[in-house]
Amino acid sequence: MTNYGTALRERLEQDELLACPGVHDPLTAAVADSVGFDAIYMTGYGTSLSKTGYPDAGFITMPEMIENAGNIQERIDVPLIADSDNGYGNATNVVRTVREYIKAGVAAIHIEDQTFPKRCGHTKGRQVIPKAEAVGKIEAAADVRDERNPDFTLIARTDARGTGEGSLDEAISRVNAFLEAGADIAFVEGPTDEAELERLGREVDGPLVYNFVGDLGSSPYVELSSLEEWGFDLVLFPIAATLSTIANVYADFETFADDPVEAMRDIDDAFNDQPVGSLHEFSGFPEVVEWERQYLPEDEQEKYEGSLGDDPESG
Repeated sequence: MTNYGTALRERLEQDELLACPGVHDPLTAAVADSVGFDAIYMTGYGTSLSKTGYPDAGFITMPEMIENAGNIQERIDVPLIADSDNGYGNATNVVRTVREYIKAGVAAIHIEDQTFPKRCGHTKGRQVIPKAEAVGKIEAAADVRDERNPDFTLIARTDARGTGEGSLDEAISRVNAFLEAGADIAFVEGPTDEAELERLGREVDGPLVYNFVGDLGSSPYVELSSLEEWGFDLVLFPIAATLSTIANVYADFETFADDPVEAMRDIDDAFNDQPVGSLHEFSGFPEVVEWERQYLPEDEQEKYEGSLGDDPESG
């Protein structure tokens, strides 16, 4: 069984910035894995929207997030970094949260210092818990990591930059305290310009994450080469798959509303242009057929003789 935590740590030790596309379910994760990335990120916003229909405002629960993370990691062959919101409670709750994510097999999580209910880190109205309480949560998470899987990567995030009384000074102070408490990587949410990014690179005493949210938030578009120069180690593109899904499905369904048959032809053509094989091949049907051959009685194969439909092995 692959230890994805080990694989992620080995990749992070390389002297090269790691860029991770964000996905929100096993389907979008499978697409990303087919394209080929060293690691993939599970977005909290996209998970909430796709699983519950609600925005990233504290509506999704720990079991729903962990189930999604586990299903995604099962579907892909590279390490998964997962959002774990604010740990779903205080430090004692964080103990179980981290245990459950480790049991799910993911390589890493990030935990933030927002109050409950938390909300997207690029919306107004965020609040953070006191620094000492936040440090205690990271200490709890680090202890679980050390006990259960030392190769599990713990990313500690602060939203202190974007609160009503927040500042970059406070954010830097917090993530440095989180690193001292045992976090592996620091994550300051919401730096507002390149000068702030450069300052993070100078003053944060450990590896750094940048959350590349594009037009959604207050953080700037910036070249990856600049982030690497400033000392960042990991870049997350959390809503890449979610925005792509909404934009492409909307465009296709606009056409569908006018002419369903022509729209379906266009969708078929667009899918067939991708190097993923048929839908059956992409979804894993050939593996199911192989399981049947390996584990079911031989006469079970007779169901394929004379039956109609696509051959699940060839699409």
